[in-house]
Amino acid sequence: MHVLVTNDDGIDSPGLTVLAHAALAAGHEVSVVAPHRQYSGASASLTSTEEDGHLVFVDARPPGLDERASAVAVKAAPGLIGFVASSGAFGFKPDLIMSGVNLGANTGRAVLHSGTVGAALSANSHGVPGMAVSIASADPQHWDTASLVVDHALAWLADNNPGDRVLNINVPDVVASELRGIRAAELASFGAVQARVKEKGHGYVQLQYSGVEPGVEPESDHHLLTRGWATWTLVRAPVADSGGLQLPRIDMADTGAKHIDVSAGTVMSRNADAPAAEIPTDQ
Repeated sequence: MHVLVTNDDGIDSPGLTVLAHAALAAGHEVSVVAPHRQYSGASASLTSTEEDGHLVFVDARPPGLDERASAVAVKAAPGLIGFVASSGAFGFKPDLIMSGVNLGANTGRAVLHSGTVGAALSANSHGVPGMAVSIASADPQHWDTASLVVDHALAWLADNNPGDRVLNINVPDVVASELRGIRAAELASFGAVQARVKEKGHGYVQLQYSGVEPGVEPESDHHLLTRGWATWTLVRAPVADSGGLQLPRIDMADTGAKHIDVSAGTVMSRNADAPAAEIPTDQ
């Protein structure tokens, strides 16, 4: 099995090495293809830097990566990497995508904004199963604990087909001997970090980000994570969901079944069109 490893923290993150080594230990072929810089909060955006219509590659490897794994950095968001990888853009169509290990938890409904989760969902929407893995620290001290949980996740995926769902995993930054185990969890109604408007002025808004305390959601990923459990949750990309509501059909012009051209518009941001949320880079 050929595994693609990516992330949103960039090619220099040791979290990539953790996932790559876990996949190698499981007997898989591994290729690391990650953004050349930080792309946190990019969700599944299709953003890239191109030259003459080509994606730009950068010769780089994660720290300590086993030589058996190939590696390259790309000037692109993780969602785009997952998207084009599913079409064989990097010389193969992966059998599995592993995204992470993210520096910081990705819990609750805020996973919508995660580049780590977005990469896996983007590939999964094109038939590639995957997992997104995060460790609950900006400066992790216990990568071996994350590796232990990933081993269990790989074993589970080997025996189960999650279909159009991605395995979202969060690991507390504790020594392996203190890990209480792994629990299936619901998404919390909030994320590990919330934002609020701190100040508004003429032509600007200043935001403040802060951690949140676990609420009374004992089966949620955030609550269990703060209690020393690793969590895994199956999440999926957007699907039609009526929720039991019946939307009416409203007839208007009687034009028959005439063919109408449909344009996708601009589907990918490039260069100066990059979202403001991205961190500027020298190119």
